[in-house]
Amino acid sequence: MSLEAIIIELQSVFSGTTDIERRALEALQKASFEKFKSAKSTPLPAEIVNVMEEEQAHPICKSILNAELDWCPPTTSNDKLYIEHSKRKAHVEILGPNGLITSNSVRIGLYGMLSQSEYGIRTHPAEEIYIALAGVSYWKRGNDKYQELLPGESSYHPSLMPHASKTEKKAFMSVYVWNGDISMDNYRYKGLPKN
Repeated sequence: MSLEAIIIELQSVFSGTTDIERRALEALQKASFEKFKSAKSTPLPAEIVNVMEEEQAHPICKSILNAELDWCPPTTSNDKLYIEHSKRKAHVEILGPNGLITSNSVRIGLYGMLSQSEYGIRTHPAEEIYIALAGVSYWKRGNDKYQELLPGESSYHPSLMPHASKTEKKAFMSVYVWNGDISMDNYRYKGLPKN
C-alpha cells in the first residue's frame, strides 16, 4: 500500500463538519509527493495490530497495516517524564514539519497506544482533534472525567486546553490533526492526572 493511497483514504475519515476537519481535508488534498521523505519500515506492536484487525475498526486500518511506515514513540517533547510515558506508544507524522510529506500548515499523523498505558496532561497552542480508528481509549478534557472513545468517535481539544488519554484492557489507533500554531515550542507535558 502506498502513502498516496493512505492520503486518499484518510480523507474519508474526516467529516468536514468542523473547521479543523476541513483544514485537514484541504491539506490532504493538496499534499505534494514531490517532497516525500521515504522512511524505514518499523512494524507496529502486535497488540495494536490486533485491534486494527477487529471487525469494528475503521476500514482504513487494513491499508495502514499494509503500508511500510516507521512506527516509533512520538518525539513531541524532550521532557524525561514525557519520554518515559511515550515508550508504549506508536506514532508516525504523515503531513507536517517533520512529516513524510512536508506541511507548515497542519500536522496529521497516526497515533496508537498499547493497553494499560497513559499519556498525561499536556497543553499546546495548536487546536487538535483525535479520531479513533480502532480499539478503545479514554480521554480527559480540562477538568472533566475521562470519556470512552470508540472507532469513529473524536476528542477535540481547543488551543491550550489541558487534556490526557489512557487505555485500559485494549490498545487503540487514531488519526490526529494539529491546526493553527503547530510549532512544538510551547508544548507542555505535566505528567499523569492526580484524579
